Amino acid sequence: MERYLFCISFNGSSYFGWQVQKNCVTVQSVVQDAVEAVFGSRINVKACSRTDSGVHANNFYFHMDLNLKISLNRLIFVLNNKLPQDVVLKSVKKVEKNFHARYSVKKKEYIYKIWTGKFKNPFLKGLVLNYFRKIDLKRILKAAKFLVGKHNFSSFCGSGSSVLEKTRTIYLLDAYFEGEMLIFKIVGDGFLYNMVRIIVGTLLEVSEGVLKPEDVKKILEKKDRKFAGRTVKAAGLYLNEVTY
Repeated sequence: MERYLFCISFNGSSYFGWQVQKNCVTVQSVVQDAVEAVFGSRINVKACSRTDSGVHANNFYFHMDLNLKISLNRLIFVLNNKLPQDVVLKSVKKVEKNFHARYSVKKKEYIYKIWTGKFKNPFLKGLVLNYFRKIDLKRILKAAKFLVGKHNFSSFCGSGSSVLEKTRTIYLLDAYFEGEMLIFKIVGDGFLYNMVRIIVGTLLEVSEGVLKPEDVKKILEKKDRKFAGRTVKAAGLYLNEVTY
């Protein structure tokens, strides 16, 4: 048996997140269905992360231990034929036996997409947050600077979290336009439950004038979720890349 690292891309609109749940269709469940169809058994899959219902991924990683008798290119082709259209296997590579898709992660990069066009784009349904207010990018970027670095992010953690240690390091937090699409990019060593969505919601409230840019520093210091801004919808969130 050897260990292999798989990279998939998925549209999470039709799924209740990554992790298997009772009576719900998840990305992990359809991946394991495809693997079982090819190998004849339900092989254990270890993922780089969990994702919430409706969240997407450009590059999502998991590992499996396999006694592989076909080429990697053939494996990609065969598994893609078993996967639904909204989940695509992009690559497979052999890794060391002590490699772990979750515990070997050094950095994760998320992006959040906000459509700011005059009208909704029907071809982006479920893939973006539709937002029709004026964006003050200068205020957003000024506020974002307070979140970069090593901090206790309790104020930016959803109430459903059972994690006790809430200190994380943010290496990059940027916001920029690509045409009418506003994109937030955030890179860190790890993220708490709903952390990215709360950060984006808070920065939008800074743009709206509900909060001052300097308030973000105070919110961090409070270490209390009630002081931060709203949690934006899952639809615009993408796990963009993982660094090992």
